[in-house]
Amino acid sequence: QVQLVESGGGLVQAGGSLRLSCAASGSIFSINTMGWYRQAPGKQRELVKTMTSRGSTNSADSVKGRFTISRVNAKNTVYLQMNSLKPEDTAVYYCAYEDRGTRYWGQGTQVTVSS
Repeated sequence: QVQLVESGGGLVQAGGSLRLSCAASGSIFSINTMGWYRQAPGKQRELVKTMTSRGSTNSADSVKGRFTISRVNAKNTVYLQMNSLKPEDTAVYYCAYEDRGTRYWGQGTQVTVSS
């Protein structure tokens, strides 16, 4: 089992910035993928950004150039720096950890961007 603890999030005006953090603990496999997904009201959960333990990334087109993902493998921690936030970025953001075909989720943190 893997446990994920998220921090960050909150309310920000359009154009502002927020930083999310997520720390994983438990049965961590050295080769893994960590990252962020989000779910807005009435919509399906969608990919935001992920990064493998080897540094490869995957990103939604809607956040390219605005959001940056980084991680510290030694701390099993992943970060999401969100700049130039837009009202459409409002959602619950979920941290995810995946290895060997199994994905674990954090509890989610609310990000609200006011116009």
